[in-house]
Amino acid sequence: MWVTAKECAGVGGFPTDKNNARNRLVKLASGQPDMQRKREGTKAFEFHISILPPQTQAALLKKTGKVKVGEQVINLPKAKAEKTYCRESLWASWGKTNDKTKQKAHQALRCVQAVKALEQNGINRMHAYQTVCDEYGIPLSTLRRHVAKVKDIDECDWLPALLTKHFETAQLRKVEHFAHITPEAWEFFKGDYLRLERPTMSVCYERLKKVAVQNGWAIPSLKSLSRRLEAEVPIQARVMLREGEHALHQMFPPQERSVLELHALEWINGDGYQHNVFVRWFNGEIVRPKTWFWADVYSRKILGWRCDLSENTDSIRLSFMDVIERYGIPKHITIDNTRAAANKWMTGGVPNRYRFKVKPDDPKGLMTMLVGERNIHWTSVILGKGHGQAKPIERAFGVGGLEEYIDKQPINEGAYTGPNPMAKPENYGDKAIDADAFLKSIALGVEMFNQKSNRNNEVCRGFMSYEEAFNASYQSAPIKKATKEQLQMLMLSAEACRVSRHGTITLDAGGTLAGRKNRYFNEVMMNYIDQKLVARFDPIKLHESVEIYTLNGVYLCTAECVEKVGFGDTQAAREHKRKRTQFTKANKAAAQAQREMSALEVAAMMPEPEEEVIPEAKVVEVYRPVAIGNTAAAIRQQEQIETEEDLEANYQASVASLMAQRLKNRL
Repeated sequence: MWVTAKECAGVGGFPTDKNNARNRLVKLASGQPDMQRKREGTKAFEFHISILPPQTQAALLKKTGKVKVGEQVINLPKAKAEKTYCRESLWASWGKTNDKTKQKAHQALRCVQAVKALEQNGINRMHAYQTVCDEYGIPLSTLRRHVAKVKDIDECDWLPALLTKHFETAQLRKVEHFAHITPEAWEFFKGDYLRLERPTMSVCYERLKKVAVQNGWAIPSLKSLSRRLEAEVPIQARVMLREGEHALHQMFPPQERSVLELHALEWINGDGYQHNVFVRWFNGEIVRPKTWFWADVYSRKILGWRCDLSENTDSIRLSFMDVIERYGIPKHITIDNTRAAANKWMTGGVPNRYRFKVKPDDPKGLMTMLVGERNIHWTSVILGKGHGQAKPIERAFGVGGLEEYIDKQPINEGAYTGPNPMAKPENYGDKAIDADAFLKSIALGVEMFNQKSNRNNEVCRGFMSYEEAFNASYQSAPIKKATKEQLQMLMLSAEACRVSRHGTITLDAGGTLAGRKNRYFNEVMMNYIDQKLVARFDPIKLHESVEIYTLNGVYLCTAECVEKVGFGDTQAAREHKRKRTQFTKANKAAAQAQREMSALEVAAMMPEPEEEVIPEAKVVEVYRPVAIGNTAAAIRQQEQIETEEDLEANYQASVASLMAQRLKNRL
């Protein structure tokens, strides 16, 4: 590196004057003629940097953007200038264009990269342009335009910078340029078309043409209106105005939940399914029955079911009993907030039941006592409609689900109704299948549904069936089995009754026949007079006995049915008298046993009454009579005589009035 006196002046301790700096350089180069030479094109002399002091050398190298490492001088990296463009904007335009425009940008990028590579190898720019034009067959003006587009742009951002604007401009023109329409006509068309009745666009256009003639509106074609509607009214607004808020809610992406942290039987969910089959029920009535299914959330296996005429508490209770008896007690339950499930006998005690009136003295429901009130979960009701996405069992009712495995079985041929009135089969209503045969078809369909292999979900992973996934987890899962008493509670229905003053209860579940109801009695209930107890019973054995529990589920006793007897039945009267005498004697002895001290002994232990001590009066008032002499006494005597005469007169007047009234009413 060679420097002149002008370049060294004032740098690194050198004199600031140019002449003095030259003299200093000549002195340093004396005796070294090869360290100085004349600079080409000028009259000045230049000196090799090695003759300068290290301090001056470092200052000069730093000034020129270089640094000396050992015997080698290298250039320092130049600080990059701040970007004068927006990378986000460039790449945003890349995502808005079509594939054809992107292919053109890739072709232009290859040409620009070829030009830059030739320049870095020392080839003149014009020669590089000509070489690339000949190689790729593009005009010189086009290539120079491509190179100009990427000036001052990082190479990583060249691709979006080389995009042509034709497609983007066309899209903007398409949005901004529609056929002319009178604003009033446009508002009329939107008000007619965007309604919940969902009229067709063609009919709305016919009405628009008729009104436009009367008002002198300018309207375009139907296709132009359709394009304008799609461009100006978002799809969300169209769905909201034509299909309603619930349809708009359904557009939002559903939430996906993972069940891998669960195990078999930890969480179950249930729902009712209306079969599309005509069934001759046990009472001879032809109906479409409804089955309540319980399914495991982890594996999706159907664990239990009960079929009935409708979705009711008994079918839910008995199917729940089947699940508990066969597999065990689940930890969590998810059900709909229906009248059959969200009643006090099944889920009583859950504070957020939202069905019926929740009272503080409601008995705890069966599910509440078995899994706990905090482990019962309700599916949400959104905008007046159920939220089926919250229950995995809903997917078993969809396409390829239980309808295929149960309703469309060969045994149900001729009884299948179709999923809706518009999809009735040709043999609709040919026959009705017997109830026993239909129940067998349900059992067979559920078995096939659980055993179907290659289920594609999170747990089955495309090769296991629901049953295999359930069994694999069930073997190592902590399962809580039900006791005999818990199963007995599920087998029996329940009713809350108030205990009468005689220690009896009356059930309303059996109805009333000729004004008669069943009464039940046990001496234990005498301790709960005028309180509510829960009677659990078998509906077909109402004339035998019922099991009595407290409202919070504590077992008390078994109450026997008390039947009415004939009015003249002396034998029944003697039996009743004997039982009443036994009851009285037993309770009298028990009552006497409660008192170890008689009333006389209690009275003897009472203390004697103490004589009252009257305190002495400190202030004494002198007595002064109101009057003195016979006048006062005479006055008092006169007042007493007048009072007695008045009473006598009033009495005689009352008797006379009574006699007159009796004579008046005589015929």
